[in-house]
Amino acid sequence: MLLEITTTHNPATDLGYLLHKHPDRLQTVILSSGQAHVFYPEATAEKCTACLMLDINPVELVRNRKGPTPNLQEHYVNDRPYSSNSFLTTAISKAFGSALNGNCNTKPELAEQPLPFSVNLASVKVDGDISLVNKLFEPLGYTVTYAQLPLDEKFPSWGLSKYINLSLTQTITLKALLQHIYIMLPVLDNDRHFWISQQDVTILLEKGKGWLENHPEREFITRRYFKNIRKLANEALLRLAGEEAMEVENPASPFKQNLHGQRLQKAFELVKASGAQMVLDIGCGEGKLLKLLLQDGQFRKITGTDVSFSSLQKAKENLHLNDATPALQERLALFQGSVTYKDERLSGYDAIAMIEVMEHLDEERLPAMEKVVFSYANPTTVVLSTPNAEYNVVFERLDAEAFRHDDHRFEWTRAQFKGWCDGVCGTYGYTVKILPVGPEEEKVGAPSQMAVFTKQ
Repeated sequence: MLLEITTTHNPATDLGYLLHKHPDRLQTVILSSGQAHVFYPEATAEKCTACLMLDINPVELVRNRKGPTPNLQEHYVNDRPYSSNSFLTTAISKAFGSALNGNCNTKPELAEQPLPFSVNLASVKVDGDISLVNKLFEPLGYTVTYAQLPLDEKFPSWGLSKYINLSLTQTITLKALLQHIYIMLPVLDNDRHFWISQQDVTILLEKGKGWLENHPEREFITRRYFKNIRKLANEALLRLAGEEAMEVENPASPFKQNLHGQRLQKAFELVKASGAQMVLDIGCGEGKLLKLLLQDGQFRKITGTDVSFSSLQKAKENLHLNDATPALQERLALFQGSVTYKDERLSGYDAIAMIEVMEHLDEERLPAMEKVVFSYANPTTVVLSTPNAEYNVVFERLDAEAFRHDDHRFEWTRAQFKGWCDGVCGTYGYTVKILPVGPEEEKVGAPSQMAVFTKQ
């Protein structure tokens, strides 16, 4: 597929700033099963065109497939590698992520400025009546034209295919333009090359904010976006209608907090349930878990440590330590350090928390970490979490890299994590309970896995 975005705004080359892609360079982003190339066939002050071209490798698409294996027919007798509109949404997210979120660091005023745009989309699949294109885009103010492609130019009697070359024009912000395309393409196709999960409810609400709630085809768009998965579509429709009170009041709702917030809340609850009064947060980052702990009088001594000095400085600001009372300064402490080295400041605590820390260590350094935490520090309770690698298939559209974060050294499946936990228990005299964190998906589990170690 090919996406062309053209503007006649003066100077038109401002499009390069908006897209964070220089007009003089060919740039390539890696997708899970191929590449996407960004180039500018024309870049003058009067007119500028940016192209996003997909180069999907069908062999790699099969070879690197995650999740349940489809039947042989799905592998070799289908059009998915070539026509799935969702491949283009993945490429837009990877190549134009900053523009999709409305960010323009060099010229921030441009991100909020409506500009004259024309868009050409080649080989868009329309699964249904072709008039669907008009119903989706015209209420958003676009001038819509399209040409339906024949099944085979050599055999016109075969008729027309489900594919069109689509053109859209409007004066609009680039953020809104990309978000409209991002949502509408999979709605037109009614198929995906990635799994659909509750995470997509948040994505739809974020990208549809300000326009989807008032769209006359709101219900159709939402149900098609989720391929008529009733639970997800109904959840999204309720929230689009403003029915959020029940979710905010329900602590079990996955939408009350983002995933990291859920990890921290569960860690806080587990540390509190352990009866600990002196707690050490290893890898405390900017101090979010420390802030939760400070709000509960059970914890007499709270300490945070991190290898990053800048994160500790941010934590100090977030916790207002410079203006803290003497009592608070005595109760809360921060220090810089590494969990792979013995440090007397790590000992003397009832509980240690390590939330999404271990995956940032090289695997060969894990034995050193184990000795420091479970032998030298030797607390009664250790609460530790790490990503569940099996769940990564759910995030394929947003991040096609092997790991969720560039700084991760490894990511484990549930079986690998359990095996490591059992080994720690056998070596250092602990028992362990492993819990899921976040919404669970059939066959792949939850996005994070949390272990609670208790000293025997």
